[in-house]
Amino acid sequence: MSLLSLVGIEAGKIRRSKIILIMAAAVMLLWMPSIINAHLNFEMQAEGISPENNFLIQGFMGMAWFMFPASMVVSTVLLNMTERSDRGMLKMLSMPINTAKLCVAKFVVLLALAALQILMTVGMYFISAGIASKTQNYDFMLDPLFVFKEAGMIFAAAVPMLAFFWLLSVCIQTPIFSIGIGLASIVPAVLMINTKIWFAYPMSYPLFVITAEYGKLAANLTTSQVELIPWLPTAACVTVFCLFVSCLCFGRAERR
Repeated sequence: MSLLSLVGIEAGKIRRSKIILIMAAAVMLLWMPSIINAHLNFEMQAEGISPENNFLIQGFMGMAWFMFPASMVVSTVLLNMTERSDRGMLKMLSMPINTAKLCVAKFVVLLALAALQILMTVGMYFISAGIASKTQNYDFMLDPLFVFKEAGMIFAAAVPMLAFFWLLSVCIQTPIFSIGIGLASIVPAVLMINTKIWFAYPMSYPLFVITAEYGKLAANLTTSQVELIPWLPTAACVTVFCLFVSCLCFGRAERR
């Protein structure tokens, strides 16, 4: 069976889960405070950033630090549990399917879910900016190309983090432990972005990227900027290593 066929099968299973509902709820919760506190964006002009840019970046920072990683931790575990319920994994392993290929297919679906949540976030941003524009009598809308560029950077930076979360869900059979460790790994990200070795901690990548953009937009605020070396080689190694180990361990418990 081809990888594309396996991806299609795995994507079909998502419809029976609550993953998309969880992601949608997280996105709505993310932007509610931005609408309620839209007036606070005018106070940030002292930092040299416009209210509309601050509205976007603050929302994206909240997403990149906790809301997006946390929902991905839960989604990753739920994605893996679709196979463990009703002996689904045993049924899949009884077929002539390469387990490594099945593991990669599931990771591709995870990437698609991550992209979907970021698209939901972008969509909710435009809705929130529209509401805030009405309530504050000020145009908070930004160029869609700029918004999608920022969102795309967060998604690209999140790939190594997603590979790590996938490794946790594959290697740790108990869902509560997998979720607990995943959520605990998110918290230090806000500290790691202020160190010189931020590139060694994949959970800090999305937050670091958007924080660096904040520094570019705020004339009076200085933030560390992304240096492709050694970040890109480290990110590539983390992603490949996590996927390699995941493929080795995938389905091992069920084969015993």
